[in-house]
Amino acid sequence: MFTKNRFRPRILRDVSKIDLTTNVLGFDISMPIMIAPTAMQKMAHPQGEYATARAASAAGTIMTLSSWATSSVEEVASTGPGIRFFQLYVLKNRNVVTQLVRRAESAGFKAIALTVDTPILGRREADIKNRFTMPPHLIFKNYEGLDLGKLDKKTDDSGLASYAAGQVDRSLNWEDVKWLQTITSLPILVKGVITSEDTKLAIQAGASGIIVSNHGARQLDYVPATITALEEVVKAAGGKIPVFLDGGVRRGTDVFKALALGASGVFIGRPVVFSLAVDGEAGVRKVLEILHDEFHLTMALCGCRSLKEITRDHVVTEWDRPRIDPRL
Repeated sequence: MFTKNRFRPRILRDVSKIDLTTNVLGFDISMPIMIAPTAMQKMAHPQGEYATARAASAAGTIMTLSSWATSSVEEVASTGPGIRFFQLYVLKNRNVVTQLVRRAESAGFKAIALTVDTPILGRREADIKNRFTMPPHLIFKNYEGLDLGKLDKKTDDSGLASYAAGQVDRSLNWEDVKWLQTITSLPILVKGVITSEDTKLAIQAGASGIIVSNHGARQLDYVPATITALEEVVKAAGGKIPVFLDGGVRRGTDVFKALALGASGVFIGRPVVFSLAVDGEAGVRKVLEILHDEFHLTMALCGCRSLKEITRDHVVTEWDRPRIDPRL
């Protein structure tokens, strides 16, 4: 991924010691690679979010739990210690939203990742063709007992799209970011920002951080890749709040490029679900290990001994090439 960006490595640096550790919202983690919220993980493996939570804790990094998880915030907390964020869809029923946020806070979650690019689900043609729904033995566990209906199979549509249309609040706006701050003391990350204009509005609304995301490229055709939007957002943030990238990360080299363009860290989604499906908790542990090792190797070969030594000069984008060397 991110193949249009090229490296400009530094040589003859003492890279006998490489430090990948970083701090996110005051929490020390082993590497700037965290787990993005992905829904319905028990469709991939019977242990679902339990396995992912344990793997993230073992790797010393952060897991983000989806609102649409098949394990509740309390169940994930029961797996043991770990740094966890809670991804939030704002529903029409604000009393339910308040309950969810406070349950997450009580369960020891450390931040709210507010998804803001989904007032309505994009046209997911594969889901429509397959009339997507969950197996009958699975439910959205965070909504259990809240009388929010269930995800049913429709004859001509995606069950998920129909469910979201009935529950998600399309009136969500910047004032609601401020409202969330009145019901929780947790920091709020605004997830789904890809422009400088919205970055500035997020800062004005009191966001503690931004997650550059295009929702796995499943919401709106022709939006930019996350790596393409990243630098614009970073420049607009101006160091006032951290900017993270979620989407498109497949290799340790992708992590390096994101940090060189100003990200404070990255979140991975599909690699976690794929590895979970293959081998449960062991699979998720393995993918985190692979990304850690690849990122470590990339840092060494680029002459960087710590994250602060990764700079914009280490990467050439398609816009930089004529300025540096037209042959690149």
